[in-house]
Amino acid sequence: MREVLKPGDFLFRDVPSSAALPMIRPALGRQHSMSDQAKTAMQEYLNHFLGNLDIVNSREVCKFMGASKLSFCPEYGSKLKEEYVLVKHLAKIPNSDDDRKCCTCNWFNCCNDSWQKVWAVLKPGFLALLKDPFDAEPLDIIVFDVLPSSDGNGEGRVSLAKEINEHNPLRHSFMVSCGNRSIAIRSRNKSKVRDWVAAINDAGLRPPEGWCYPHRFGSFAPLRGLTDDGSQAQWFVDGRAAFEAIALAIEGAKSEIFICGWWLCPELYLRRPFQAHASSRLDALLEAKAKQGVQIYILMYKELALALKINSVYSKKKLVAIHENVRVLRFPDHFSSGVYLWSHHEKLVIVDNEVCFIGGLDLCFGRYDSYEHKVGDDPPMFWPGKDYYNPRESEPNSWEDTMKDELDRKKYPRMPWHDVHCALWGPPCRDVARHFVQRWNYAKRNKAPNEQAIPLLMPQQHMVIPHYMGNNREPEVVNSTFLETHKVINRKDSSSSGSSEDIPLLIPQEADGLDASSGQLKLNGLNDFHGQPSRPSRTSFSFRKSKVEPLVPDMPMRDFVDERDTLNLEQELSSDVAMRPGMKSSDKEWWETQERGNLVVSADETGQVGPRVACRCQVVRSVSQWSAGTSQVEESIHKAYCSLIEKAEHFVYIENQFFISGLSGDEIIRNRVLESISRRIVRAYQEKQYFRVIIVIPLLPGFQGGLDDVGAASVRAIMHWQYRTISRGHNSILQNLSDLLGPRVHDYISFYGLRAHGRLSDDGLVASSPVYVHSKVMIVDDNTVLVGSANINDRSLLGLRDSEIGVLIEDKEVVESCMGGNPWKAGKFALSLRLSLWSEHLGLHSTEISKIADPVIDSTYKDIWMATARTNTMIYQDVFSCLPNDLIHSRASLRQCVAERKGKLGHTTIDLGVAPENLESYEDGSVKGMEPMERLEAVKGHLVSFPTDFMCQEDLRPMFKESEYYASAQVFH
Repeated sequence: MREVLKPGDFLFRDVPSSAALPMIRPALGRQHSMSDQAKTAMQEYLNHFLGNLDIVNSREVCKFMGASKLSFCPEYGSKLKEEYVLVKHLAKIPNSDDDRKCCTCNWFNCCNDSWQKVWAVLKPGFLALLKDPFDAEPLDIIVFDVLPSSDGNGEGRVSLAKEINEHNPLRHSFMVSCGNRSIAIRSRNKSKVRDWVAAINDAGLRPPEGWCYPHRFGSFAPLRGLTDDGSQAQWFVDGRAAFEAIALAIEGAKSEIFICGWWLCPELYLRRPFQAHASSRLDALLEAKAKQGVQIYILMYKELALALKINSVYSKKKLVAIHENVRVLRFPDHFSSGVYLWSHHEKLVIVDNEVCFIGGLDLCFGRYDSYEHKVGDDPPMFWPGKDYYNPRESEPNSWEDTMKDELDRKKYPRMPWHDVHCALWGPPCRDVARHFVQRWNYAKRNKAPNEQAIPLLMPQQHMVIPHYMGNNREPEVVNSTFLETHKVINRKDSSSSGSSEDIPLLIPQEADGLDASSGQLKLNGLNDFHGQPSRPSRTSFSFRKSKVEPLVPDMPMRDFVDERDTLNLEQELSSDVAMRPGMKSSDKEWWETQERGNLVVSADETGQVGPRVACRCQVVRSVSQWSAGTSQVEESIHKAYCSLIEKAEHFVYIENQFFISGLSGDEIIRNRVLESISRRIVRAYQEKQYFRVIIVIPLLPGFQGGLDDVGAASVRAIMHWQYRTISRGHNSILQNLSDLLGPRVHDYISFYGLRAHGRLSDDGLVASSPVYVHSKVMIVDDNTVLVGSANINDRSLLGLRDSEIGVLIEDKEVVESCMGGNPWKAGKFALSLRLSLWSEHLGLHSTEISKIADPVIDSTYKDIWMATARTNTMIYQDVFSCLPNDLIHSRASLRQCVAERKGKLGHTTIDLGVAPENLESYEDGSVKGMEPMERLEAVKGHLVSFPTDFMCQEDLRPMFKESEYYASAQVFH
């Protein structure tokens, strides 16, 4: 071999001659076999040889083996098939004279000029086309997509490639179809065509490598974590915790960052107080990483400007001006695509294909918040300028002067923002990255289809392939080699243009990492060959939440803290970060005493960051041809919701921005989450079971305008569809269940909102605002969680409309708990998340957490949850007479209430959120005054009852004189 590759001999200086086939000769009596010693020597030599990427990526080796550079790049998966073919769909490729020869007959110009010779490389999950085997810039990528379960041939097999019958017997072609693309390819002869067709279809059929096999719920992604493959998850409650974790991940980025959002604000501070954290502003974070060579790809929703004021044009201009390594796409183009009503609604941050963040939080203004849900910030410390945000009061017409206040902080409260986010590691993270890449490529082909200035990026598959990587290589060397190779093959030089046309195609990384020494599945990039963390500072996130917001730089998540399999649940259920291995804690102490790195959190602090735990995870989504170019409509989020609810044993807890769903037979609302809830409750009633469904939604839609204003038709329209779902008419669940269950209906299902209050400044007004519930999370039986970007409405769940993504997390690690008064094995992830949410909503001290451990029994559900909501609702009504409430049934009574309140106070908010200076009460026949804050001291947490009778005498649908009347009703549900 050394003689054959003599021109490249210098490459072999690191290969010891003693390893090169010592005494390979047949053993006596076995003339046609090789000795075991010789086999071992050959394997060791080849492992060492192929483990050196400098050698195997050389032109000499590639030519000798008939391979390309992609063959020996471990992150792209195993070598399946590659050779020269002809294609005609590509733009003109600059060729040398030799390249003009036909790959079939070696003649010049024998074929039509539109056919061009390229090098095709088949890998698990994609087909890449290169100009030549040694080119680092692929010309096109075909990423395999979920196809129908049968192609009509009766075999029940998917079909990615099919042979084409050419009229000319000298031409031999096949068609590759994936998503909405079909590409014709020619090969040398019929035998080659059949080989290609078989190889491509086989690559799509083999789970888990094959991406064309529909998985549970019809998802593009399989269930991960069935083995010890590194699938892990960690939750975050509210923006402060999630933004800190995202900032840490971005700061640690080494190769690439993917960001996908409905709305993105470059001037967003990810840490507060903002004056002390100038470097944590999103644009500053991205600039610092871009200057280090990190490639940043941002996919933004291109809004219809007449309907929304998020101004993605401004955001894109700011982002692309940061650095040439920051590339931005806005999608869709409304006029060319004909898509006006639907949006891209995912919220994703993916760093180095190692960790991703998924949930309800966009990186935009108004989202930063903590468990306190403050309504004021004067002088500004946490919410600068337009980040002091209340969409009920005013939506800024321009976001350009971001540090200028939109609202008068002394008169108007901000709208507190409640949300849930999570981080994923391992195969689920790479499934999410694959989704991002699929969407990016589709957008790129639509926005810059002919741009050749920048390269396509390769889809990453396995991070380590035993076949290719030698066992004698140190882990750090392997990682550094991978990073360097990754940059060489996948990245344009940092001086490449950053214009809107310089948009590369991205290609996804496969989800199954393999350990080099054992062949076992492992966490991508986080473990060395002995199963130990290779980067112990890049694992879970720790977070310290102070009881009082600090006036100096706070102590949030300082680093990643490893918490592997040795930790017990009692040590981790603290929900901020795991305790050290070996620490002991009784069941009564697990929430009260929590050690987090070097911080010991006192007993009056509750957690907003969960433990990082091994879980079974499946990525689910809502996509279709318009949003991702897929061949099939995927509504796996919808199917997962319905399946989980119907299989629930004890309770379902839902927080969502919307709750619009339909019962069986509803011809207008097509999603069936409501039907699944109804069926499960009826079954529980018939079987005389304890079963609870608790639903927390916003008290009002988060759109501008008073409820009786002419310009608030959109607010009223959404209220109509929600009340139609909840309590009004034969399509509502409360009316249907009341006919069967009578007054016991609230034993099974109840609806709630959140509200906060406080002073707007030290001696200022006492004000209240609804806490906007923006989370999209469902917890079932304390062992399963569904979290993501999807609302419960047709827009998010049907797949044909808004694009969404979420993850279903099923606990593998359990703790002894109780359910319905009986022992119950609850999951670490699900239980700790529910306890964190409930303790926040109920205002519980950490020593009181044990009171809500069992969510089903009456002492929890009725005596604590329902009672707290009733008491808080009554107090808020006494102090503010705030809207909405169950005492107002018509628009006439609404006008009267608003007029009286404004006349009495002189000033109030759009939803009557300002308290009088003194409250009047009657005691022993005399009038007694009371400070509003004195009365509000009795409020615990933020939970209030949802007003199911508010405006019950009104038809809230748009009237003919309102512009919303002429819009499709699908916009609102």
